[in-house]
Parts: sequence; structure tokens; C-alpha cells
Amino acid sequence: MGDGFGSLSEAWERNAPDWARWTRVSGHDVYHEQLNWPAFRELLPPPGRQTLDVGCGEGRGGRALSTDGHRVVGIDSSPTLLGLAREAGGYEQLVCGDAAALPWEAATFDLAIAYMSLQDVDDLRGAVGEIARVLEPGGRLCLAIVHPLNRPPEALEDYFEEHRFAESFERDGLSMTFESIDRPLEAYTRTLANAGFLIEQLREPRPTEAARDRAPRLAKAARRPYFLHIRCALQSAD
Repeated sequence: MGDGFGSLSEAWERNAPDWARWTRVSGHDVYHEQLNWPAFRELLPPPGRQTLDVGCGEGRGGRALSTDGHRVVGIDSSPTLLGLAREAGGYEQLVCGDAAALPWEAATFDLAIAYMSLQDVDDLRGAVGEIARVLEPGGRLCLAIVHPLNRPPEALEDYFEEHRFAESFERDGLSMTFESIDRPLEAYTRTLANAGFLIEQLREPRPTEAARDRAPRLAKAARRPYFLHIRCALQSAD
């Protein structure tokens, strides 16, 4: 993109220790615990043959899915995060690799999830195309991303262009730098359609009143979208 950044894979490996602390301090990531993951979980179909976790990170998604009865296989490009996922358990297999070059045969999985990971891949078309290849016809892809409108006003002034960015946060004594790519909504929906996916549901989760009571900082997310969830089905080539 000509912006002087290295690859997103390198960025997430560099920030892996901070991310592990950010995710593993109980009650710290209230956006995940009280809003994003509960809503995403409702979007998922029941456990089937095998579930692929694309961009599994330190493994919190796979651990949760395994308790629901999913047989989970994960892939991530960060060796550090993958090692943490392996130590914590919940996966039948974990692979360090590129989402745009998945190492499995065609039609291996009936469900793939990409929970907060597709904004963090450099090659969106390649990753989605590979997910379509390893899914069986009729298989589902469920994804969660930062909502394309959940950006500072200055970033939205050029909404239709893709922008690589790094944004640092400090909360309750923990710090994390998020490096991702801002993409317009159409970049995702067009890529999904071109790979043979039919969108079944598109949701903008809002925190419940109970969640806001438990975590008052979620109040803003009740007035504007923070996350976007999509469930889609892979169409038969016939």
C-alpha cells in the first residue's frame, strides 16, 4: 500500500505479548466478553463435522467453541500466539501459516470462523478464496470485523479507500497496539460474493441493558456500531 508499514503478520507477532495480556486478564476486554463474542456465538450454526478458526490468535475463540461441542482446527501466522493457543488447549490441530495459503484439502470443513481476523490480513481476496476452497459446498463462513464506521471522523473522510493503520490504546494499566487495514463494507461483501458465498445474515450487535450495567463503558456501543457480523453459505459450483 506504499505506506511504509511492514506486513500485518509481522505486526501481530511483534505485538503478541501485549495481546496475550490484553485478552487473558479476566474482565479486561469487556467489548469481547460482554458484546462481541456473545453476539457472534448466536450467529454460529450448531457443531458439525469440523470447524476452522482462521486467525485464531491466542485461542480464546477455539476454547469457547470446543466447550460448545465444535471440533476445532486453528491457523495463525504468529508463532507466539499459536504457542499460547497450543498451551491453553481446545484445538484438535494448530498450524502456523498464511490464511491466503491454507494447508488443507478442498472441502475439509463444514464451518469456518474468522473472528476479528480478516481486517488483519494483507490479502483479503486470497484469504477468503482459500476459506471457500477448504469449505464443503453449503458450508458456512461466519466472520466478525471492526465495523467499517467505527473509526475516527478523520479516517472516514476517505472511507472508500483502504488504509493501513496502527492505533495504540492503554486501559487499566495494559497497553496494546492494533495494526489493521480499514476497508469499506463493500470490500468484504464483494470479496465474499466473488468467492462464491451468499450472505445469509448481517448483524450490528448492540450491548444488552444487562451488559451495559456490568460494563458501563459499553454505553457508546448502544448508540453506534462497534462490530459487524456476517454469516454466509458457500454455493455449489454446479
